Amino acid sequence: MYKPKNFSWEETKCKCGKESCNENVTDELMMIMDNARDLAGIPFIVTSGARDAEYNRAIGGKDTSSHTRGLAVDIKASGSRERYLICKAFGQVGATRFGLDKSFVHVDIDREKEQQVTWLY
Repeated sequence: MYKPKNFSWEETKCKCGKESCNENVTDELMMIMDNARDLAGIPFIVTSGARDAEYNRAIGGKDTSSHTRGLAVDIKASGSRERYLICKAFGQVGATRFGLDKSFVHVDIDREKEQQVTWLY
């Protein structure tokens, strides 16, 4: 198991609250997050990481959400400069899928989905 430098595994696990739930992001995504954080030079606050299917549905996530496969995170962004720094850093480490919201940036590494895309929430 990868030993993260800038994050804890607890930050990225499912927030469903069930003690039996052990959904978490993949080692690959955690490595990418660490590398992007080093490049961005700003703190990354994970607002959503892995999700089990039930929790994903409960919060209105799509059935095809990459969060349910541990391949996506949402990072808090307090403004346009933070959104830019987050996207730039993740792009530098190979991420090619971004969803932009006023308060967060969704990043995923789901290779089963279209690449080199950015969408708005």
